[in-house]
Amino acid sequence: MNEPKTGKFPRLPEDITKRTVFISESQDFKLLRASRLVVVKGADLNKELIVEKERVTIGRSSISDLSISDSSVSGLHCELLTGPNGHLLRDLGSTNGIFMLGHRVREVFLRPGTEFQVGNNLLRFESLNTMVKIPLSAKNHFGQALGSSVKMREIFALLERVSTSDLAVLLRGETGTGKELLASGIHMYSFRKNRQFIVLDCAATPADLIESTLFGHEKGAFTGAERTRRGVFEQASGGTLFIDEVAELSLALQPKLLRVLEQQEVQRVGGISPRKVDVRIVAATHRDLCTMVDQGLFREDLFYRLSVVEVNIPPLRERPEDIPLLCERLLDQGAKLREPSGRTVCKDLDQDAMVLLQAHSWPGNVRELSNVLERAQQLTEGDIIGSRDLNLDPAGQATGADWTVDWRAPYKEAKAVLLSQFERRYLIGLMDECDGNLSLASRKAGLARHHVRNLCRKYLIRCGADSA
Repeated sequence: MNEPKTGKFPRLPEDITKRTVFISESQDFKLLRASRLVVVKGADLNKELIVEKERVTIGRSSISDLSISDSSVSGLHCELLTGPNGHLLRDLGSTNGIFMLGHRVREVFLRPGTEFQVGNNLLRFESLNTMVKIPLSAKNHFGQALGSSVKMREIFALLERVSTSDLAVLLRGETGTGKELLASGIHMYSFRKNRQFIVLDCAATPADLIESTLFGHEKGAFTGAERTRRGVFEQASGGTLFIDEVAELSLALQPKLLRVLEQQEVQRVGGISPRKVDVRIVAATHRDLCTMVDQGLFREDLFYRLSVVEVNIPPLRERPEDIPLLCERLLDQGAKLREPSGRTVCKDLDQDAMVLLQAHSWPGNVRELSNVLERAQQLTEGDIIGSRDLNLDPAGQATGADWTVDWRAPYKEAKAVLLSQFERRYLIGLMDECDGNLSLASRKAGLARHHVRNLCRKYLIRCGADSA
């Protein structure tokens, strides 16, 4: 099998190609080591995938990057993650697992020439002596969304190119990562910027009203329909419709949404004639739609229609270098709101406070950071916010005073934030008690060992090997 032509993958000096990921300090791009997956035994013998992005999936489903036609392979079987530390192969909860040298593995770093078994198929990993150039934005913002980290600048660069088209965009990320701000930015930089930007939150719309909200209804269409109402598609016609938490749509409603996206026309509930609409769609979710497709909870054809361009937004804990920039913006906004009262408002953080903020896991992401700074700004008596004013302990977790419910957030979001805080505190105490021993910790918690390990990785809590 021949390596790809160098016109697609520019060759680089040897000292650079030794790295998996190389960030240029003088130019706005990131270089990613190219690699290849090849099926060397099985039904799809010689089928291969050139890996030119940081995450690829392997499975039976057609939505996998490397699709394998074998019933012993799960829909989404495993994934290959490429990062600064190398190429990590990880099981995605498959039925038959991944095997290497006769042993079942959940995750493992691959070396060139490594072979592993997926179902009845043997795959080989090959590292190529070439690099893929990934552009980074020269800006630290996209609309109102902020970020100077490489991950965010990569997203900004992609959205800068996509915004001027009418391609559908799917934004994936945890609650509070700024999906609506990015959607607004896409509209702001598009040719539709002078038309409507309409937001529909599927999680906050009652299930019995979602169809009417989407497509509108005629007077008398159902009990309570006292007048004709336009749906969000008609309201956004000529502009952009942002469908937040699209994964909450029922399976019964998904084909109706797909029909509108394909035909660009809606039919109101109780209506007879379809109405033409011209809408650019941006959708968002905090859930894994690929897994939902595999489980039969989300239509595959609708997934393809919504995810022409898919953007994965990293959580705040994975980009602590963005926190100083975010703090500057949030504190400045808070000061402008409170200065008319005549009271002196803090706009600065001391060094210890910033260190503490960057050490926190931020389960509520930027929204949680905003709440912490808002509280500190209101209660701090001095001119500068110190570490004690943040109600965060030295381990980076919230203190007892932070166990409060944000009534302004939707129920599911407020519950998720509180649950994440509990999980992190529990795990820190558990691992300290067990000296990092995973097996002992899992027995004390009454959880499977791999589940405790995955939770520790989620919250960046160190865990050691089992004791003898």
